[in-house]
Amino acid sequence: MVRSHVAALLVGSALGLVPAGGAAAQVADSAVTAPATADAVPAANAPQPQTPTATEPATPPAATNGGDILVTARRKAENVQDVPIAISVIDAGTLESQGTYNINRLTQLQPTLQFFSTNPRNTFINIRGIGAPFGLTNDGFEQGVGIYIDQVYYNRIAAATLDFVDVEQIEVLRGPQGTLYGKNTTAGAINITTRAPSFEYEGKAEVSLGNYSFKQGKASVSGPITDDLAARISVSTTDRRGTIYNVTSNQWINSQDNLGVRGSLLWKPMDGLRLTLSGDYNLQDPICCGQIYARVGTTQRAANRQYAALTALFPGYRVPSTDPFDRLTDLDAALAARNEMGGLSLRAEADVGDGTLTSVTAWRYWDWGPKNDRDFTGLPVYTRVNNPTKQNQYTQELRYAYDAGKIDFVVGAFGFYQEIRTSGVQETGPAGSAWLLAPSSALSRNPAVLNGLLAENDIRLDNLSVAAFGKLNWHPTEALTISPGIRINYDKKDGLYNSIVTGTASDGTRRVVSNDPASAYYNDPWIAAQRGTQASQFFEPKFSDWNLSYDLNLSYKVAPDVLGYATYARSFKTGGINLNGVPSLPSGLPALDVAQIDPEKVDHFEIGVKSQFWDRRATLNVTGFWTNIKDFQASVISNVSGSNVLRGYLANADKVRVRGVEADFSVRPTDRFSGYVSGAYTDGKFVRFVDAPCPPELAGGGTGTPPGPAATPGANSPANCNVSGQWLPGLSKWAFSWGGEYNVPGIVFGQEAQGYVGYDANYRSKFSSNASRSIYTDIDGYSIHNFRVGIRNDRFDVFAWVRNAFDRNYFESLAVTPGNTGLISAQLGDPRTWGGTVRLTF
Repeated sequence: MVRSHVAALLVGSALGLVPAGGAAAQVADSAVTAPATADAVPAANAPQPQTPTATEPATPPAATNGGDILVTARRKAENVQDVPIAISVIDAGTLESQGTYNINRLTQLQPTLQFFSTNPRNTFINIRGIGAPFGLTNDGFEQGVGIYIDQVYYNRIAAATLDFVDVEQIEVLRGPQGTLYGKNTTAGAINITTRAPSFEYEGKAEVSLGNYSFKQGKASVSGPITDDLAARISVSTTDRRGTIYNVTSNQWINSQDNLGVRGSLLWKPMDGLRLTLSGDYNLQDPICCGQIYARVGTTQRAANRQYAALTALFPGYRVPSTDPFDRLTDLDAALAARNEMGGLSLRAEADVGDGTLTSVTAWRYWDWGPKNDRDFTGLPVYTRVNNPTKQNQYTQELRYAYDAGKIDFVVGAFGFYQEIRTSGVQETGPAGSAWLLAPSSALSRNPAVLNGLLAENDIRLDNLSVAAFGKLNWHPTEALTISPGIRINYDKKDGLYNSIVTGTASDGTRRVVSNDPASAYYNDPWIAAQRGTQASQFFEPKFSDWNLSYDLNLSYKVAPDVLGYATYARSFKTGGINLNGVPSLPSGLPALDVAQIDPEKVDHFEIGVKSQFWDRRATLNVTGFWTNIKDFQASVISNVSGSNVLRGYLANADKVRVRGVEADFSVRPTDRFSGYVSGAYTDGKFVRFVDAPCPPELAGGGTGTPPGPAATPGANSPANCNVSGQWLPGLSKWAFSWGGEYNVPGIVFGQEAQGYVGYDANYRSKFSSNASRSIYTDIDGYSIHNFRVGIRNDRFDVFAWVRNAFDRNYFESLAVTPGNTGLISAQLGDPRTWGGTVRLTF
């Protein structure tokens, strides 16, 4: 495990490595509190020559009202106010001052960014409510939100749970991005830029301590090795005790135990050529991840197969608390969430003619080692449900960015290859018979029937994607820009799903549990009971397809500081394959007609205005959007005619619509004060989805009468309902973030400094936390309020902080547990946390 005392060692190592007299980095009061539109220091490794280098710190925004935020959203450095797309920018100062050290916390600054995670593999990122199917993890589908770090695409969503390491700037791009970015993304992209190596010595070290035994350390040093070679190495470590107490294991669970190391070399062998070699290693090894008892609801199952009756079968069993915010659980299976990720990349940039030729070559790996309790109780229903996974990913991007006169353009090609190997295991324990078999069967009273029922899964994916893309910007006048874009993409997926299930037959021998009626022991009563719970299955799904994406953007400079724009984009999210198993037919064969997932077809419309006024002290950006998606990739439950066991998998909803308005406002009337407000109204719904999984109150055997949100049972199967017109999961109609900072100059230990106080908050309204909206899984709206107070100058920053200051109890997610017994599990948000941070710059 990552050692908690590493944080303390980082500061000492940083102090020893930084030579005396090294150039100071930008002053600490450049930490602007307005994350969406406030002035920010340009990224140190932006590719254009007008960007300040790491040896020439830009003027801090605290000292000027007219500074530009430079972004590379269109693969060149531009003022964000001149980029005609919806984009939010968060600089390093904002991230550091607000304690935003991962994407989960980034959502508190970004109203239209949604993040849900029960463990690193079961993580979902959406923008404007779209991006990934809600509630079901599957290796065979793609994310709709791309994560890029230093121009390298990170395919595995587990990267979103890692701590940021030495980040310079984050850009959140909303809407389809396929004509400019390597991987096609239909919902948006998170573009992260880390600090580049510097040709002058510099360093930074930081230590934070807080309640729940929170310890965090960060250090970064950079400097020249030769006249044309510079290096940077950065380390970050976080350790925190869990916030939930497990009375069974006597452990605090859902802890944090993170280590990240990043190094890079920048070589400039000649004018006009830059080579950057980067490597990173990241490890999470917490006691995690457990979801706990939230509530119990009534389902359509027989009363003797619902939670109250099932737990009554085990005399003396009682959940430790029915109030989830007592933060107690009794999960009895071992928990682990070892998440290891790393890689190497080489970026080459050469000035060629009036443009820049860029090559980005990268290899990444992922090693996931989980242990889960998937019955969500203190009973040994399942003793092991683990899916350890290993991945290797290779990417190559080549593009040319040309900029001269009335025309500039980007053309490029992208190649991606990925291998995923998952070796899953699921084992039923001695409580399985009573919990999983019908009480009318005498076998349900024999623990030996399901005890030791073992599924060993071999899951494989070979994933190839190649694309060519281009974006043209034509400036017929100084005010008008016409920007068409195009992308052609080919995707090929080859998968394998091989689940071998073995159980104990009635004669005491171990046998394969098969769906094949001709198999030996098929009619053995114990094997038949086991087959109703889980059976062996083998299939090799494949998918391949070409698709064409295109867009057109028109922008017009109404005034020097006012830009209007409109965009239409036709985009695709590639199809996929089901690699969690599919329903089996009465013949015993898998239902291969649902093994493939069709591509999503996206029509996106957007209109917006970007403006600055009051001598550029204030910024207001407003965007309206409307997105229609056909064949939306969503979670379903067996709707295959003749299927004999209900099973969840991915399929396509006919149509989804998302529309809304976003606004970002920031103001800095004086050097002493800055403030911001960002807000979004987002209306997302299933326009047509007639065979969705039923919510728990309507599922389990019979249609029933809808007691809550209007879901009507489908005609094909009681497992499916018509949820047309219902909310998209995970999406609040209203979301806001706001805050401000006030500072006062003074003298500390004979040095000029600032005292400051900052406040940041966010709010989101009620949202559905289930694939089909349920009365049991709606999460009420909530707001979180954070405060900080400290002293800083260009050498140090010392401050105290409190997050969730009013100790608001809230759910991050609620989920229906397997078997539809009525038990709802919860992922809790953090309670109030507080602490202090010391940051030194050299």
